Amino acid sequence: MGARPKVAFFEFTSCEGCQLTVVDSLQTHPELLDAVEIVRFREAMSEKGDDYLIAFVEGSISRASDEAQLKQIRERAALVVALGTCAHLGGINTIRNRQELQSVRRYVYGDKADWYETYPARPLSAVVPIDAVIPGCPIDRGEFVAVVTALLQGRKPWLPDYPVCVECKLKENVCVYQRKQTCLGPITRAGCDAICPTYGDGCEGCRGLIPNPNLSSMKNVLAEHGMTADETLAKTTLFLTYQMMELEAGTDG
Repeated sequence: MGARPKVAFFEFTSCEGCQLTVVDSLQTHPELLDAVEIVRFREAMSEKGDDYLIAFVEGSISRASDEAQLKQIRERAALVVALGTCAHLGGINTIRNRQELQSVRRYVYGDKADWYETYPARPLSAVVPIDAVIPGCPIDRGEFVAVVTALLQGRKPWLPDYPVCVECKLKENVCVYQRKQTCLGPITRAGCDAICPTYGDGCEGCRGLIPNPNLSSMKNVLAEHGMTADETLAKTTLFLTYQMMELEAGTDG
């Protein structure tokens, strides 16, 4: 057997739940361990190798001092993959981006607010170029395996460009709206097999927006189902704050 590609996992501001999903994936797909050599993975080993071909990075960038480490990872890795919603979109850490930062620090840390460095949270792509993303909170195990397989074969991983509603229809689910709930499935990228609607909850948008989402129609549908403008803003804030603020800035510009 020839030398296996070396792989490393890193984390910034996150719960590391996506890396735990990777551990689960390796239990059901142990053949991946024969195809790569993992040199750094805090959730599963103590070693910390600095020689790697592929870097999987979880978490959003929430401090200016994070940027130097991320840029170093980018310089060392031939491929950088954003692992999960926080790395891909900034995730729930960007909720604070709509608030006045100093007031958020005081709310969280009280009179110790000045002890802790922070700045508006952002995805990896706002700091360095990335080569692929695995969306979701947490990531889907099957999609992780598919992305790793594609990268090892020299292919660019494919992501669906259609909404969650397509997968929901294929599963023959009753529409969440017909159950008098709300859902962001019409504007959210598919690939999760519509897991939330399948289990009775509306989509919260953790996989990010589809290309050219019809946001005005989405807002109208939410209003027709009783949501106020503030409630709609809150609904699109959980995972989509960074993308929505970028769209708003583009509209304003």
